[in-house]
Amino acid sequence: MKIDRLIGILSILLQEEKTTAPELAERFEVSKRTINRDIEDLCNAGIPICTTQGVGGGIRIMDGYKMDRTILTSKDMQMILAGLRSLDSVSGSSYCGQLMEKIQAGSSEFISGRDSILIDLSSWYRETLAPKIEFIQDAIEFGRRIRFHYYSPKGESEREIEPYYLIFKWSSWYVYGFCLDRKEFRTFKLNRMDKIVQSKSFERKRDVPMPGLSTDEIFPMRGRVKAVFEKTQKWRLIEDFGINSFSELPEGELLFEKEYADDEGLLSWLLTFADKVRVVEPEHIREKLVEITSKITDKYRKDKNNE
Repeated sequence: MKIDRLIGILSILLQEEKTTAPELAERFEVSKRTINRDIEDLCNAGIPICTTQGVGGGIRIMDGYKMDRTILTSKDMQMILAGLRSLDSVSGSSYCGQLMEKIQAGSSEFISGRDSILIDLSSWYRETLAPKIEFIQDAIEFGRRIRFHYYSPKGESEREIEPYYLIFKWSSWYVYGFCLDRKEFRTFKLNRMDKIVQSKSFERKRDVPMPGLSTDEIFPMRGRVKAVFEKTQKWRLIEDFGINSFSELPEGELLFEKEYADDEGLLSWLLTFADKVRVVEPEHIREKLVEITSKITDKYRKDKNNE
């Protein structure tokens, strides 16, 4: 829609010192002529836009111009409030709540309808998680290193990092920063961090890459599992991997094939199905499941014999 494109162009001009018609045309997938008409429409609406030709020229908005909040639609405001509400669900302070009150108080006549999007980013660990998030936010804002005790599948360790980003993904919170021990950028799960303290300040001189947030980057695939599930487990497969993650066999069983990142994660997941799954391949996963279940059986047999 044209109005959406006009708002988008205005937003870019307010954030960037200067842009060009070809850049805007490519960004909004329209012609340069359409962009020129859009700029003319914005000028006619009273928005002070300057255009200059030649080398170093471009399109910019005059200094000192501020966007009136009414440029935002009611839906825009609802999205902003939904985002703030989601942050408030894990906030250890009253800042997000106070900010929402300010927006709502100044825009009560502008926001229509009930809240239609509710996002809760908290977890079972909110009491311990919220203080960690606030603490790390402060460290990032003021450029201070953090030290902490870290628990991982490979063991426990003491780490010190320069923190740059807080990340919510895979239903968990992470901090991304430069690890001074490993001399590279790493991602750490907040629930595995303990005894977090701020240490000395650091200068932001590093070329900080954006954290790779794709599942393949964080959890590279190392194998492929093929398993047959009882039909009663269809809801679990759909919930975990989607409606297209399996095919139905003539007998009603479900054939599941999927790449996986590590043996331990796969084994833990498979064991939650108890006797409702049969692994076809790989063979070493089958053997490991036999070993695990045999050890479990032995433990209970010993307990029964000792009674």
